Amino acid sequence: MDLSFSQEELVFQQEVRAFLQENLPAHIVEATRNGSGVFVDKDIALEWQGILAEKGWAVPQWPVEHGGTGWTATQKYLFSKECYHAGAPMLIPLGLLMLAPVIMAFGSEAQKAEYLPKMLNGEHYWCQGYSEPGAGSDLASLKLKAEADGDDYLLNGSKIWTTHAHLADHIFCLVRTDSQCKPQHGISFLLVDMRTPGITVDPIITMAGDHEVNQVFFDNVRVPQSNRIGEENKGWTYAKYLLEFERGGGFSGDRIRHELNQLKGLIADVQKSTPGFDRSGSIGRKVARIDIDLKALEIIELRILSSLSSGGTPGPESSVMKLTYTRIEQAVNELAVEVIGYQGIAMDPVEDGSDERPDYISSIVPRYLNNRAASIFGGSQEVQRNIVSKFVLGL
Repeated sequence: MDLSFSQEELVFQQEVRAFLQENLPAHIVEATRNGSGVFVDKDIALEWQGILAEKGWAVPQWPVEHGGTGWTATQKYLFSKECYHAGAPMLIPLGLLMLAPVIMAFGSEAQKAEYLPKMLNGEHYWCQGYSEPGAGSDLASLKLKAEADGDDYLLNGSKIWTTHAHLADHIFCLVRTDSQCKPQHGISFLLVDMRTPGITVDPIITMAGDHEVNQVFFDNVRVPQSNRIGEENKGWTYAKYLLEFERGGGFSGDRIRHELNQLKGLIADVQKSTPGFDRSGSIGRKVARIDIDLKALEIIELRILSSLSSGGTPGPESSVMKLTYTRIEQAVNELAVEVIGYQGIAMDPVEDGSDERPDYISSIVPRYLNNRAASIFGGSQEVQRNIVSKFVLGL
């Protein structure tokens, strides 16, 4: 295992760092810092995506023929690392990193030509239609019905927890095309224009006060069968392929390191303004514990990177990584709430200018509340532990 970088890789890292210094706008960094949701605001994400697309760096994970960079695994890691250090937002992954690989692997040439360029230039903004009121962790029990009607399907049912559905113009859906067989064998993968008559989006306001998720209703929504990815009733196969990209999660150590550094800055500010703060040293010990755990996560990521660079695959270590980064990030969130104390009662920014707190303090509690969901989305902690126990520990 080689955890060091070559001279060429270090030169590339400096190139990325210089690009970010010259091209990452301060207002995008500020909006990312103050955000509390799973994703940054749509306008901010698309603005940054446009800057990267102009440089040719928006989709390093894509093949070169579709607009990718042709970078090595190490270069992708270094690019991600520098973006997090600079405070850049994560691009919205629903289309670019989740749907796109499915279209590339299983879509027709016409679908590739239609959808991939519009994802890349921001013309299409996607959301994901998987979960339903009665089908969350047990996704195969989904019931959104798609009945063949000539060259179309008629869709009836609903999806829930649909992130950014109120902002999206397209949704990729798992639909039930056969209810007479094993549940996993009667599902198809369908691309739907959100502007189609019969689609209604109802907001779900989270306990953090955010409107990020929704319930989407389909009432006799007519969708061309040509919008189906691959074969009818094979959607479960395509969905599992997509989930590999959602659960992979990329390398998160540097993102959490950036959040921890923000927390350390907050603690330093509080220590200056509040005599006797953390007299017992409990806050300092918790920061040290997070630092140690984060260093362990970074080593895991470098081990995976070494494997990828040698032509290997992440394997079950990716589950170890997801378990670890979820726990550490939630620990950062919890400690931030502990540090601000009673100030966390007010989760909304004060608009009259009378509040002298840094703006990002208003996002700390919402971020803590929103990030509780990280224990579930992309594969619950229980599922990841089962994978580790079986494939790592051999239990």
